[in-house]
Amino acid sequence: MRLVVDSNRIISALIKKGLTLKIISSKNIEFYTVDYIIEEVKKYGEYVKKKTKMNEKELELLFSLVMENVSIVPDKDVKLHMKEALDIMKNIDIKDSPILACALAIPNDGIWTEDKHLEKQGKIKVWKTKDLMKYV
Repeated sequence: MRLVVDSNRIISALIKKGLTLKIISSKNIEFYTVDYIIEEVKKYGEYVKKKTKMNEKELELLFSLVMENVSIVPDKDVKLHMKEALDIMKNIDIKDSPILACALAIPNDGIWTEDKHLEKQGKIKVWKTKDLMKYV
């Protein structure tokens, strides 16, 4: 199975040592995402550290371990599909367009997210965490 993973699942894997981390560490699923995920994690770094009581080095280590099972889709490939993604997401939540563009850019089985906006787009299948339990 090949899934595009939204930043909310990566950040959740950093905060909770539970099912989300287990799924993202699974060798039964190939994960892909956009390169801005790194910036997104930095943006929420203080929040994650506060929630987990991790220091900067611990957070960096855990993030690098999580990302070992996530491939970054080249920005040039994502940009080729941004217009279509923006058109689809313009009346839903335009901030989710890069994840949708990423999913449009590569062969995949859907997007793993808990974002309700991405569920509304109808172009790419959306997987919830509970849907992926049987794959781990």
